[in-house]
Amino acid sequence: MVNVPIYRGSTILSDTLEDWESKKTQDNPMANYGRFGSPLTRSLEAAVCDLEGGYRSILFPSGLSACTHALLGLLKVGDHLLISDSVYGPTRIFAERVLKRLGIDVEYFAPSDTADLIARFKPATRVVFVESPGSMTFEIQDIPAIAEVAHRQDAFVVLDNTWATPLFFKPFEHGVDISIQAATKYIVGHSDALLGIATANERAWPALQAAAHDFGETAGPDDIFLALRGLRTLSVRMKQHHESGLRLAEALQAHAAVARVIHPGLPHDPGHAIWQRDFRGASGLFGVVLKPMSRSQLSILFKNFNLFGIGLSWGGFESLALLVDPPKRCVPTGGCDGPLLRIHAGLEDVQDLIEDMCGALDSALCVETAA
Repeated sequence: MVNVPIYRGSTILSDTLEDWESKKTQDNPMANYGRFGSPLTRSLEAAVCDLEGGYRSILFPSGLSACTHALLGLLKVGDHLLISDSVYGPTRIFAERVLKRLGIDVEYFAPSDTADLIARFKPATRVVFVESPGSMTFEIQDIPAIAEVAHRQDAFVVLDNTWATPLFFKPFEHGVDISIQAATKYIVGHSDALLGIATANERAWPALQAAAHDFGETAGPDDIFLALRGLRTLSVRMKQHHESGLRLAEALQAHAAVARVIHPGLPHDPGHAIWQRDFRGASGLFGVVLKPMSRSQLSILFKNFNLFGIGLSWGGFESLALLVDPPKRCVPTGGCDGPLLRIHAGLEDVQDLIEDMCGALDSALCVETAA
């Protein structure tokens, strides 16, 4: 059999008392209940754990769920949490709306400034939450340096590793304690399932597992099956996303409508040296700051896309372009003078993608010329 079959059962029967008791372990005394997994669950967890290089992995119904429950497992009332200021927006919202309400002190640090991180450490600092590159603005962080600072204070480092996947960044080789994948993105790879996966080292595993079990988190079997399917082609797809993303980013640098391309794989990018040192590749997701455009120009831009869809999420085989608001920041940045596009280079022919994007930008510029 090539594929692990889908297990949909909630109740797992045993023939004898001895058989029932033999399935229980100190690690998982409720192993006889479907909420705690199946052979299908274990197969995906083991595969991702091996790729990440961690101790154990556990599944969640979404990437955000993996982020939030990792934090809930590690933090308690009175603890101090440091979060990269470029973190994924919904994770930031969770920290503001939920963690603060639970009596947890939340503070943000400049993603590319380890000195700023050090200055913000407190005796109660328990977790440093990072995302490299950052969401929307794609700042690369020096994860080994951050981990060294955190571990000196006996704090945990939690990383959202979705952009790079376990293939292009090996979190546990760089000092991370928990690595999170929004498997909805590249691991599933076909935009047809929602799933999160968190992988821990041995030190962080008990807290991560307890958070998932105590909150009743579980993932649907069909989504798990689709993630296992996607995992089989991940290496092939990521090579293409890497190549197409870089070629598209390079081409857009020269376009008259573009003020700046934000991609750590480009030599001019401020995080390029660290990306080159720590990463094994780049995904297809990057940012483009346009020169100032009117609303009518932006409307024409999006109307003229043929290959780029307009939609949330990313990581599938299809290319996407989305106009995004500059993210909320606590630490001052250079900001964006013009509209910010988030682009995902999918698996279409890269020359077709370049022509489609540049053609749409040309159309937007023609509106200003005509006016």
